[in-house]
Amino acid sequence: MGLQAEWIQYGQGQSGYLVRPEGEELQAPGVVVLQEIWGVDAHIRDVTARLAGAGYVALAPDLYADGGVRPAELEEPRLEAAKRFLNGLPQSAWRDAAARTEALTALPERQRAEVETTVGSLFDLGGLRAEFADKAAAAAAYLREVQPQSSGCGVAALGFCLGGALSAGLAARDSALKGAVIFYGAPPEADAIASIEAPLLGFYGALDPRITEAVPAFAQQLEEAGKSFTYHVYEDAPHAFFNDTRPSYRIDAARDSYAHTLAFLQRVLAPEAAPKRSGGSGPAAGLA
Repeated sequence: MGLQAEWIQYGQGQSGYLVRPEGEELQAPGVVVLQEIWGVDAHIRDVTARLAGAGYVALAPDLYADGGVRPAELEEPRLEAAKRFLNGLPQSAWRDAAARTEALTALPERQRAEVETTVGSLFDLGGLRAEFADKAAAAAAYLREVQPQSSGCGVAALGFCLGGALSAGLAARDSALKGAVIFYGAPPEADAIASIEAPLLGFYGALDPRITEAVPAFAQQLEEAGKSFTYHVYEDAPHAFFNDTRPSYRIDAARDSYAHTLAFLQRVLAPEAAPKRSGGSGPAAGLA
């Protein structure tokens, strides 16, 4: 099965990376892929393609872009430079402004200024969370209502870190969402839990206490509210264990979590639940 990949614009100035199985007659469920702070980078594009290869129409909305254009400090080369800089620090120092400033002195002056500006922007995204949530919701609506191959089919969400939090938030916001996968994302506010209708699946690292220590309470709140939530904590895994472009990558946790993810998507986006076009075929999905 071939794949078609393209950057698209949709909705009200939204843009994103869309990968879908080839064949206009093929209908398939949709998956919204929600980025880490690094944007729709090579890793997120690869995950989007993997999901399309499993038989889904996958869309990664560019949370940083408006009308297809990002601010200069959040363009991909600048984000990659910031990632390389932060990868050279202990993760405990990432949010320590003094430690970052000291490490920045080792960079050439121009590069230092650019990295400092980009890192500052990445650690000051809180005011944009509502805008990001709108973009996630617009991506789900596009897949469900507009994109020809997935229109009328079920849509689920999957996100990492920043995107993991948005995936859970989308489940609270979008009553039509069929499921949400959370990779090491912070839980939503307690008052959002009552609105969650879709089943949730979460993956966390034991070496990521800032995120993982909040999960048992989140699970208890969901259970008390009668919601469905299954989660896995990998003992030797840090934050971002799924990202195979970073030193945090842990192959065993990544392999296991991806197998669980595909099984979950197969269940919540069951082919028999999706309408078929005349002459079309149902979606293909698997654990490969």
